[in-house]
Amino acid sequence: MLEDRTTAASSPTVWPAAYPKGYAVVDVETTGLARDDRIISAAVYRLDERGEVEDHWYTLVNPERDPGPVWIHGLTSDVLEGAPLFQDVVEELSARLDGRVLVAHNAVFDWQMIAREYARAEREAPVRQRLCTIALSKELALPLPNHKLESLAAHFGVVQQRAHHALDDARVLAEAFRPSLAAAAERSVRLPLHECRPLTEWTDRSVPRQQSAGGYGGGSGGYRPTSWRPARRRPACPYPNPGRFEDGRPLKQGMRIAFSGDTSVERDLLEDRAIEAGLHIATSVSRLTSLLVTNDPDSGTSKVVKARQFGTPVVDEAAFGQLLRDVEPASES
Repeated sequence: MLEDRTTAASSPTVWPAAYPKGYAVVDVETTGLARDDRIISAAVYRLDERGEVEDHWYTLVNPERDPGPVWIHGLTSDVLEGAPLFQDVVEELSARLDGRVLVAHNAVFDWQMIAREYARAEREAPVRQRLCTIALSKELALPLPNHKLESLAAHFGVVQQRAHHALDDARVLAEAFRPSLAAAAERSVRLPLHECRPLTEWTDRSVPRQQSAGGYGGGSGGYRPTSWRPARRRPACPYPNPGRFEDGRPLKQGMRIAFSGDTSVERDLLEDRAIEAGLHIATSVSRLTSLLVTNDPDSGTSKVVKARQFGTPVVDEAAFGQLLRDVEPASES
């Protein structure tokens, strides 16, 4: 059911013409933070171009596996058992995302989880841009003690009722985003918009998780909070690093390759192809890095920033795919 549309207060602010015409404020709760984890609930607040609420939507999602850190999100296996599968809600979710900028707090995480669910369902999310409210708060230089959602909410006087509940987190973010957007418009701040690249190739490599006798999360087999992309054991590259990539020349076995940001081919697949070609996958950028692969060279990620500092060559995913077709063998010692 649609909410009554909020009447915007009259304001002399001249809205920048380049600003988006609509937003979808999103929050998802998940079974964990890794690539094989699943969405278990999702909420979307649709906002107009000035950040006024148009409507909202919420759903549980059956992840077809253990629910992960129940003590955080409160969603047990019993609660999720009768919930719809992701493919059962994908049409409704798509209708609410279509043509809008996805807004989330730590947006790269929400987008990656959504993109993976769409890829599993053999669909493509109708999202082309995302906006992270952490990045926006930095652009506005808001005096926040940290970048938690609760701190952003407190700054704008928004009361949080149920932390880590997708619907309430999305509501809180929508209410905090509206004054943030107005402040940005008043100061003609360029919004930190980033491209969303739907996954065009995906493979599930889920590692079965052992549930301890004390329930999921207890004992050595329970939930372990990790980074968004858990470390994988990669074979050591047998070739020495021949140095930096040079434009117009092929890649050479042993070159150190780093990746940053979204890719249309799932990251693990790209890394595997690079390893098979005899390249070394670097998890960070240093003076020894031969090449950085990113589709967003203007982003402020640590890898992109370091690549600028060190003068590391940068190419996009499409160019890297072409280079992978003809990798030069390592020099014989």
